[in-house]
Amino acid sequence: MTTPKVRANSLRIQLLSAAALVWLPGLAQAQTSQPAKPAAPVSAEVSEIEAIIVTGTSVARMAENTPLAVTALGESRLAKLTASSQADILNSVPTIKADGGGGEVAANVFVKGLPSGGQYQFTPLEYDGIPVLSTFGLNSSAFDVYYRNDLGLERLEFVRGGVSNLFGPGSVAGLINYISKTGSAQPEGVAQLEVAQKDRVRADLAMSGPLAPNLYYAVSGWYRSDQGPVRTDLDTKGFQLRGNLKYQFPDQSGSVTVYGQYIDDQAQFYLPIPLDGASRNRIAGNDGHKVYSVQTNAVSGLGFQTPDGRFTTDITDGVTAKGGALAVAFDKDFGGGWGANGRIKYSDYRHKFGLWSDGDGQINVPETLQSFLTNRNRGSLANATFTYVGGAAVAANALLFANRFTDRDRPVTDVTAELNLTKTISLGGAEHAFTLGGFYADADARDVNVTTTYLAAFNNTPQLVNLVVRDPVTNVSTIVSQGGLLNAGAGYVNNHHQAKRQAIYFADQIEAGRLVLDLGGRIEKIDGDISRERTATVVTDATTPNLAPALRDVIWGNDTFQTAKVDTSEWAAAAGALYKLTDNLNLYANGSRGYFFPEVRAVTFNAANMPSSYEAEIIKQAEVGVKYHAGRFSGTLAALYTKLTNRRQILFVNDGAGGFTERVNIVATKSTGLEATFDFDLMQNLKFSGNATLQDHKYTAFDTTPANIGHKLERQPDVLYNAGLYYDDGRLDASLFTNYTGENYTAANNAIKLDSFNVVSLDAGYRFAFENGRDVRLGINVFNLLDTDATTEGSPRQDSAQTTGGAYFVGRPVLPRRVTARLTMRF
Repeated sequence: MTTPKVRANSLRIQLLSAAALVWLPGLAQAQTSQPAKPAAPVSAEVSEIEAIIVTGTSVARMAENTPLAVTALGESRLAKLTASSQADILNSVPTIKADGGGGEVAANVFVKGLPSGGQYQFTPLEYDGIPVLSTFGLNSSAFDVYYRNDLGLERLEFVRGGVSNLFGPGSVAGLINYISKTGSAQPEGVAQLEVAQKDRVRADLAMSGPLAPNLYYAVSGWYRSDQGPVRTDLDTKGFQLRGNLKYQFPDQSGSVTVYGQYIDDQAQFYLPIPLDGASRNRIAGNDGHKVYSVQTNAVSGLGFQTPDGRFTTDITDGVTAKGGALAVAFDKDFGGGWGANGRIKYSDYRHKFGLWSDGDGQINVPETLQSFLTNRNRGSLANATFTYVGGAAVAANALLFANRFTDRDRPVTDVTAELNLTKTISLGGAEHAFTLGGFYADADARDVNVTTTYLAAFNNTPQLVNLVVRDPVTNVSTIVSQGGLLNAGAGYVNNHHQAKRQAIYFADQIEAGRLVLDLGGRIEKIDGDISRERTATVVTDATTPNLAPALRDVIWGNDTFQTAKVDTSEWAAAAGALYKLTDNLNLYANGSRGYFFPEVRAVTFNAANMPSSYEAEIIKQAEVGVKYHAGRFSGTLAALYTKLTNRRQILFVNDGAGGFTERVNIVATKSTGLEATFDFDLMQNLKFSGNATLQDHKYTAFDTTPANIGHKLERQPDVLYNAGLYYDDGRLDASLFTNYTGENYTAANNAIKLDSFNVVSLDAGYRFAFENGRDVRLGINVFNLLDTDATTEGSPRQDSAQTTGGAYFVGRPVLPRRVTARLTMRF
């Protein structure tokens, strides 16, 4: 039988071989000819304000002429920004703060002063207008664990405001939509080999072209193996395949496109670690080396007995996703101004999220041997025996770190459907584009969590530690840690959540000379179905003598369930206007009254087993701004206002007993701000681009802690900016860009402030051009060029209970500098 490693290597070889078979014959011919003249820059792009936008609209329009905020990033900019995760890209979008310190997956995305625990709570992630998942909050996994970027993407569009909020799945905070390449009559392809520090190897391939008259294909995929960017001796490896098949109607009246995606991947996710209490920089472990992660493969196979048999952890697999999506999209022009378009999708993913924690939920920092005993009332070091699993004694001056991990099994299926009927008509000297649409979604997710506590040394890839203590009076010994296991079954969750959404919406997009108007509304209903297993503490090992209660007793499901059905309906309305003051200057404004449905997992039960109320969270927002485009400069400037009420904020925090709880706060917030974007052609082939966001935000209601009213939102800076120099002359290209995150607080009590920081990155390459439009680019990318060691967040598990002033501070640093080399072939 072929092993997974052999299969993976075979896939990588096939991807590269396919590219070589297409590309090499042309290369041989080109090398016998005269060198070609430099081609036009492959990465040449129009400015953001000139981009044609198709997201959140039935009428494709230039960004400059839309009465809403738009960010468009083309293929080459995406390639330069992408170093580790979605966060690298989304951080370049105005009003978005994205934390990627966890690695490739589960980026924490925060949007213009809205209270979020991260993930994609306010911003659906879409590919080709199709949501990866329709409903957030059935579990807490981020959308990017199911779907990854590749070379088959043409551009990113982020839109917010106006009627863009109303279409499809809808989101008042904005839509993140990646547009895929589709085939054309001209065959083309690109292959890329990427190698980086910490044994990273990634191979990408994307090809497209004609299959038959009016039938076109596009296929893309990648394979990647990685031991970084932080070495843990735990694997990051896997692959994804995507593709689409497009049929263009012979009369050019529309098309039908079938999309497919399959992923089989595992990636490590990095949690906050103990840092220096004063500087908040990384500190040395027992071996004298800086500690970058406390994750360890030593826990592989760790387990314990349960009422359902033996449980064995899969934590070393990290975050896994296996499954895919199949979708069909169509658009049709019937003539006479009538048209229709729609999309339908089915997805099914077997997903696990191995979550390492940032402490044992009680002490949460490194401890000496004696302090470990004292903090747990286990007596003196003279009556304790600490040994590494394997037999060697633990040095008397060693530091220990008790920690937890949670195996989270989260399979999910999702069905979405969208249908839009459109009509364009001239009325009273104005061109109207009417849309009447409907959206349906049916999502089903399970969430089974098992939390385990272990004892280890404080090191990178630490060894596990055994502990036996002796009572000096009775001379009886107690096994406190066995095989590194400190608490068997420290927590258990078995949830099953379902949600069905049904929406109808309408919009009128009007153009009347210099005036552009958008008007629209939406009505939606959600039905939620909840099933949660109750737990009990069970003795699962009554035969092994002298076990500590934490090893003998396990928290597990007791086969009884809390169940409930919830539902609510809500409406949204939006309007936007743009006036073309001159050929170069546009004024615009938009406003909306919208809603978010509370996450189904936010529903709680009272003592009488009755569910909490389920009412929509109401958001009101407005924006007014200018868009300018002339000569070598283009830019925008806008003022923003957002008010959110009745928000169910969910925080996954320590319960004080070594486990976790999801604490629900009902809050309200208000924010105001300014946003600016710019593109300036300094000279031929050299561009200076960037954006900046200034915002003021605060809580205006906080049911569980009224003292937080008036405080700033956690993890939300007042200042964000991105700026970069981008050069491309067709052969040589170089980009130097920075992302700035201002000071922000770790929690809503505003007790701990994190310093501001910059992350500077570099991307450069040289392109060798050949005949027939083929070329090779040799490139280098350096993420975090200055190796900034800043802290992006505190301990989310401790939240407001976290303190400062001690020897340690638990936080998540920026990922360290990483150098990547790329060989890219276009054919």
